[in-house]
Amino acid sequence: MLCTWLSTVAGGIVVLCVSLKIFLPYFWEDLIYFLRRKRSKATVKKWAKNGIVSLIDLFMQRVEKNPHKPFLNYEGTVYTYQDVDRRSNRVAQAFLHYGNLKKGDTVALLMGNGPDFIHVWFGLAKLGFVVAFLNINIHSRSLLHCINTCSAKALVIGEDCLGSIEKEFILNLLENNVAVWLMSTSSPSQHVHTLPDKLDKVSENPVPSHLRAVTDTRNTALYIFTSGSTGFPKAAIITHLRTLVVSLVFAQCGAVSQDVMYVTLPLYHISASLLGIGGCIQLGATCVLKKKFSARQFWNDCRKYNVTMFLYIGELCRYLCNQACKEEDRVHEVRIALGNGIRPSVWKEFLMRFGPIKIFEFYGSTEGNLSFLNYTNKIGAVGRAGIFSKFLHSFELLKYDIWKQELIKDENGRCNKAPIGKPGLLVFRVTEDAPFSGYAGNKEASEKKLLRNVFVEGDVYLDTGDLLVMDEDGFLYFSDRVGDTFRWKGENVATSEVAEIIGMMDFVQEVNVYGVSIKNYEGRTGMAAIVLKRYHTFNGERLYKHVEDFLPSYAQPRFVRIMVKIEHRTSHLPRSKREIVEDEFLTPQNYGGFKIQKKCPMHVQRRMKQKKRI
Repeated sequence: MLCTWLSTVAGGIVVLCVSLKIFLPYFWEDLIYFLRRKRSKATVKKWAKNGIVSLIDLFMQRVEKNPHKPFLNYEGTVYTYQDVDRRSNRVAQAFLHYGNLKKGDTVALLMGNGPDFIHVWFGLAKLGFVVAFLNINIHSRSLLHCINTCSAKALVIGEDCLGSIEKEFILNLLENNVAVWLMSTSSPSQHVHTLPDKLDKVSENPVPSHLRAVTDTRNTALYIFTSGSTGFPKAAIITHLRTLVVSLVFAQCGAVSQDVMYVTLPLYHISASLLGIGGCIQLGATCVLKKKFSARQFWNDCRKYNVTMFLYIGELCRYLCNQACKEEDRVHEVRIALGNGIRPSVWKEFLMRFGPIKIFEFYGSTEGNLSFLNYTNKIGAVGRAGIFSKFLHSFELLKYDIWKQELIKDENGRCNKAPIGKPGLLVFRVTEDAPFSGYAGNKEASEKKLLRNVFVEGDVYLDTGDLLVMDEDGFLYFSDRVGDTFRWKGENVATSEVAEIIGMMDFVQEVNVYGVSIKNYEGRTGMAAIVLKRYHTFNGERLYKHVEDFLPSYAQPRFVRIMVKIEHRTSHLPRSKREIVEDEFLTPQNYGGFKIQKKCPMHVQRRMKQKKRI
């Protein structure tokens, strides 16, 4: 009887496993990911019960448990959790004694990758300040916009950024009562503070713990700037709860405390700061921090420091694949890669070249309330809507008219879902568990991101501004982006900002900027369509110098068109409906670095070939 019963059970299990393999081939991966996500939610709740309501609280717990565990490895110098804690205490003490700031004030950070970025960030957080991360590539005009947007009371400038800061910019800040702190021992003015010398004068004792105390996890912890889907850079509000939730993503990929993470992406982005540094803190792992990415040094560093996981953007993987093949390409311990923007062809080449690394492509945005993770390693997919996904997040792909740049609605004014295999506008349901915190100092932009009464009266969805496609198996693929931004070199470029800068030239009557594809390159680069003023001639060298002075390198247009008039009806089309440029970079020649196409209407697709590359 027992044997019969056991045989029946065993047979049933076999039948079930075979059935799942045939009809639900991703069942077990869906289930494992679902359980990891549920465990992450339970972890956040457990932290709250134990008084851990911020990333700094979590860091302090790690310091207490493993004070001598290596936390940062920067250019061969190792900083333990305790080292970073003590150094950040000195930063906190310096601002407490000399800063003339109060809890809740915003302090902006203009610093490149390095231990001091972490020390200053954590030190400011220990005083209860909101920290704003600034992109080190942007120039004075945009910096002023960012500082004003987040109402910063002080700015800390890293030593590596001092050379690019103009004296007029600092004077402008001082006139507006924004304190300026330099990571330098010398100051250009008695009104500009220096930080390193003050760190030697204060103790490394902790500041009073009540200063960092968080009364509500929905309070603001950080401002991280993003172009979103339209307009100038906006300060996305990152709450304390968000910092804790994002720090758990690597754990959902199967990472453990023994892992060593390699971070080469800029810390002012959410990926490096919260996924990377925050992820290491959550795991109790070690971070190998690089000042900037180097394709030539990448794998040597991985071997040297026993790296087991890294963060990427699509360009990073392409650069690695473009390096000359070596016998030791597969000689490393890397097992996990987490990031976004890798093209399917690069994905395949990367795996064939460097071995069976588990690539976790994700979809998300700085200001977004939800994200996707491709936990099955399906090449090309940015995520998956598995059989358990409805218990994790609520999203929809809505029918969208790419020519009119608007949602397709029925006779009752309600939206329709996009069919399987067709692009649709991705929207996330805004709920108490998945809130949208919006942008600092910009209620209008925050409200524009919300869609109301989408399916029923009173519902609210977050408009991501991205078109995605879902296949029959539930895999999601990025299709295109709507709005007036494009992505180049891993950065968002606001076309309105670029157009305004170019429009300052005295020979420009009208300008329209948009992104164009370049063969074998990720993202889009800038195309500026210009109408000249009457009786004026185009001066490429002056324009080249002008955009160099006012725009970061990734936002500077690589192409210029001189036109009789601009056809505005196509200026806001998704990029797949605009220009496709089969090119790489442009030779300066007589136009200051710009390629000129005369009298070529924007709405006519035209392939442009370039012989040289610089």
